[in-house]
Amino acid sequence: MPMSTRPLSRAAVLTAAVSLTAALATAPAQAATTEQRQRDFTAAATEFGVPENVLLGVSYLESRWDFNAGTPSTSAGYGPMHLTDVREAGAATSHHDEGTEDPRGDDARPALHPEAGPATPPPGLQTIDEAAQLTGQTAETLRTDPAQNIRGGAALLAKYHAGQADWYDAVARYSGSTGEAAQTFADEVFDTIKTGVARTTDDGQQVTLAATPDVAAKQHPGNPANVECPRTVACESVPAPYQELPNDDYGNHDLANRPVSQKIDHIVIHDTEGYWDSVLKLAQDPTYVSWHYTIRSNDGLIAQHVPTKDVAWHAGNWYINAKSIGIEHEGFAAKGTWYTEAMYRSSAKLVGYLARKYDIPLDRAHIIGHDNVPGTVPSTIAGMHWDPGPYWDWSHYFDLLGAPLGGFGLPGSSLVTIDPDFAKNQPIFTGCDAVGTPCAARGSEAVVLHSEPNDASPLLKDVGLHTDGSPSTMAVSDVGSRAATGQRYAVADVSGDWTAIWYLGQKGWFHNPRGARVAKPAIGLVVTPKPGLATIPVYGRAYPEPEAYPANVKVQAITPLPYTLAAGQKYSSAGTVGSEYYSATTFDVADHVVVKGKLKYVQIQFGHRIAFVKADDVRILPAF
Repeated sequence: MPMSTRPLSRAAVLTAAVSLTAALATAPAQAATTEQRQRDFTAAATEFGVPENVLLGVSYLESRWDFNAGTPSTSAGYGPMHLTDVREAGAATSHHDEGTEDPRGDDARPALHPEAGPATPPPGLQTIDEAAQLTGQTAETLRTDPAQNIRGGAALLAKYHAGQADWYDAVARYSGSTGEAAQTFADEVFDTIKTGVARTTDDGQQVTLAATPDVAAKQHPGNPANVECPRTVACESVPAPYQELPNDDYGNHDLANRPVSQKIDHIVIHDTEGYWDSVLKLAQDPTYVSWHYTIRSNDGLIAQHVPTKDVAWHAGNWYINAKSIGIEHEGFAAKGTWYTEAMYRSSAKLVGYLARKYDIPLDRAHIIGHDNVPGTVPSTIAGMHWDPGPYWDWSHYFDLLGAPLGGFGLPGSSLVTIDPDFAKNQPIFTGCDAVGTPCAARGSEAVVLHSEPNDASPLLKDVGLHTDGSPSTMAVSDVGSRAATGQRYAVADVSGDWTAIWYLGQKGWFHNPRGARVAKPAIGLVVTPKPGLATIPVYGRAYPEPEAYPANVKVQAITPLPYTLAAGQKYSSAGTVGSEYYSATTFDVADHVVVKGKLKYVQIQFGHRIAFVKADDVRILPAF
């Protein structure tokens, strides 16, 4: 749930670009061949007496062997071995400095904007100092030179091993954790060693970990009985309080009886914009907001705070809150950081478990980011959060879920799935630091849209985000002209190597050349206004008609968003949903009511965020 970032001026961007160019000119040269990193692992393993498969396995679970352009992970880790240096990465921003979004997003209650102090990093996020002592290299060299970074990781593993009978405990210690979380990390490493893996890294290095079928990990002891987690992850209970507060207030979530009372339709992926210890303290604060789970970066440990049957205050849209599960990931979208493989794997196992439990489709219309949650009414759009940000690898995440994205339609389909090559797709955003330097050029899930089929044309307009009618910007927080991996859109036009999709009532153009497609043909349904309707309204929530409300429940307005969906335009359908409003404004659950109306809505992919249209306003058609 990151803070808002103000767009930079053109002059600031140009000045920063000059600085970035100079910095790149002095950066370490890339390896001469694509096999250099493999040789670096071999050399470091030999030098420090670490089994090469163990060194490769640990690195894979930290970074998938990527360099990530020398930028830090969400837990201040650098390079293939994730050597942590919080001094260089910088302490977290204040967790509360996140824009104007009301996490509850419920018009029936006063807006909630709780404050919290700065997030303090734990002392364990400084392994680079120990690695520097063991290798004789500076911290800067260990951050910026992949070969020396691998040496540093090997030196740490060798020290942690210290003559033990096997390497399991050394691997567990490398996670920076203890107990079951450290063991789960080690189990994942040895499972990777057992099955083997090969891939090309983000900087073009081909690395292979050969399978070792006879390697064995320890038996996972299982999780506490009071958590809702799969057995294959480490999970603990850190309950959020349901507590009365002064002045007839209460916190920090609402009791419910899902899925009996309401179907759970979505899982919302967030990042914390704070470090683990500070975030868990906030989760236990009755005056703060709430979410269902938090996942730790370095080892994938999961903490459950709110039972999934209950409604947490996390998405900034009460309709989505009432019908979703919120999962926070330790990290900082606002700082342009990257997410560890340990976190991706743990999160995917949790989401897969929850999706099976609640029959939630494994697609990007139902597994969404906080940045895909719509504003409730026009005035809330600009304050909506935009995490987990453009560096969350949705394609890899869905591979881990066993539901790969893209490539399921016929050539020439009028519906496409956004699916760029994450490593090669490197838009340059701004605003990842406080001084205006352009964000590092590295892999991203985001495809930037233009108003014409050329890179020089302005970005699209989002009148909800930019109420003055100005075009969207390349600020990392500005999602007004950005399509995300896995999202499906209707094709509006084609011009040479450029494809246009319908997006917020406009044609959004992106470069989609043959042989390097960033969008793949898709199969599905689209909606378009019924004949005779020039335009139809678009909504941020699917609320019932006024007649559906009982006398003791305040009627919720059905307020359209400030966009146009015109005749001839088409948008991808995620299915028809009923209209609902969960009235829960008092501590006494006896007063809580689920209001269900006769109105039907269709969920659509309208812009970067999902939206809803009334079923009576549209035709639902197969895409051809």
